[in-house]
Amino acid sequence: MGASPKLAAVVPASRLEVRATPEMVSSGLAQLDSLTGGLARGCLTEICGTASSGRTSILLFALARATERGEVCALVDTGDAFDPASAAAAGMEMSRLLWVRCGEKYPSRKPPSAGRRTNSRSEELPGKRSPGLHPEGQRWESRLGQVLKVTDLLLQSNGFGMIALDLGDVPMASARRIPLASWFRFRRAVEHTPTVLLVLERQPIAGSCSSMLLKVSGAKKLSAIRCQLSGKPPMHAELSHAELLDQFEITVELMCSRLERKLERKPVQSTRASFQSRAAWAG
Repeated sequence: MGASPKLAAVVPASRLEVRATPEMVSSGLAQLDSLTGGLARGCLTEICGTASSGRTSILLFALARATERGEVCALVDTGDAFDPASAAAAGMEMSRLLWVRCGEKYPSRKPPSAGRRTNSRSEELPGKRSPGLHPEGQRWESRLGQVLKVTDLLLQSNGFGMIALDLGDVPMASARRIPLASWFRFRRAVEHTPTVLLVLERQPIAGSCSSMLLKVSGAKKLSAIRCQLSGKPPMHAELSHAELLDQFEITVELMCSRLERKLERKPVQSTRASFQSRAAWAG
């Protein structure tokens, strides 16, 4: 009996092509590279952690290393939290960075009618409706709508060595409203390109669409060094009691990696890496 026409295009597992291991590039941190092998091109990498955990430090080092390689990078700044001074202190070549600031700096001058929503359909998250959403949630929903559109355009341009999405300031209730279909679309768009796609967030939200998941532990204070101890004159003599925090110890844990088909189980101590980060004002 002949095979069903619907099954004619099905390829047996024994004939499937083995996907090549993606090219890895340096993250700018030797300790992190020894843990993960670097950052994978053509893949989505998630970096999650709480506020002041050190996730932004990893982002700045990664962007700085990419610009040093001569690559053009893009940063989609959802919360408008990017600090150019810290980026320059990390060694980033600002001329090679496209900084996309998301927000409502230029709202529409036309007031909405009484029977019309405040946000148009084009500003909402795809497939989501929130008529009773809190005003703060509506603000983040509008920003996330911009993030999805901008990321789509950047991935389609295929001209960036690294694209980073900073969702660290987005509340989890709003971040989890991003449709899973959007993450699948991003993964497929970056799959056959030399672009490194980084996503910074509080908790994992991309699911199986990410190729690597890194968890950044709370940045532990190494020292709150007084200005006198660092050899620098105090910035404000009247604040002699103040201490300036300028150095952190950051611990990164490799939670998941889908870059290899056969992952060997490693001891717990080998899944973590620690490094130090200094603030821009520390020099």
